[in-house]
Amino acid sequence: MKRLTFPSLKSVEIIILVFVLAIIVTGFILYYTDVPQFEKYVREDGMVEWMAIIGLVPAAIVCFYRFITLRRYKTWWFLLMVLGLGLLLVLFAGEEISWGQRIFGFSSTSYFAENNSQGETNLHNLVIGGVKINRLIFSTVLITLMGLYLIFLPLLYQKNKKVKSFVDGFGIPIPRLYQVLSILLAFGITSLLPHEKKAELLETAVSLLFFLIIKYPANAGLFKKPGIPPNQ
Repeated sequence: MKRLTFPSLKSVEIIILVFVLAIIVTGFILYYTDVPQFEKYVREDGMVEWMAIIGLVPAAIVCFYRFITLRRYKTWWFLLMVLGLGLLLVLFAGEEISWGQRIFGFSSTSYFAENNSQGETNLHNLVIGGVKINRLIFSTVLITLMGLYLIFLPLLYQKNKKVKSFVDGFGIPIPRLYQVLSILLAFGITSLLPHEKKAELLETAVSLLFFLIIKYPANAGLFKKPGIPPNQ
């Protein structure tokens, strides 16, 4: 019988895992002891929302760094995927804080004032034809894609050579098992919280854990310059 082994994690990985746990536990404690404080904790531009930025922005920086350092060694398809992922993360970060609107105090245009459910300059709160973009795209579609990415893609990557070749050719980071389990656990735990703002806790947890996927994927060797060992 093979002995059960656990992945060797770097200090950054352990710190972020503990940080995510602390964010969720704090949310539960505040909710069950002081609901107004909980709502302050998860409010727009509050502590939890800014913690999400801590995950999204560094992940984007990692992508941009890889694009620059690997531009002489990888195909354009690979580089465009890496760059595109970085830009997508910047988009999510900008949307999360409404592109700094509440920070800098600028007003929304008439279009956003009329069609955004919160009157803010962002896409995810738009309401078009009575349909909330946040619910359609940023919830239903995004959760479906995340489920396929986290659960099915890693399995196919290990079992199917064509899938592995496609993924490696396009520079798609594959999540490690502990990262997948951590996101699923965060989803399960936050779903137990009987408050509509529980989604803010989940978004922050996923943002931080997604940084780990970008920085420490199962196929980390793809993102190293030739001659550099994969574990460095």
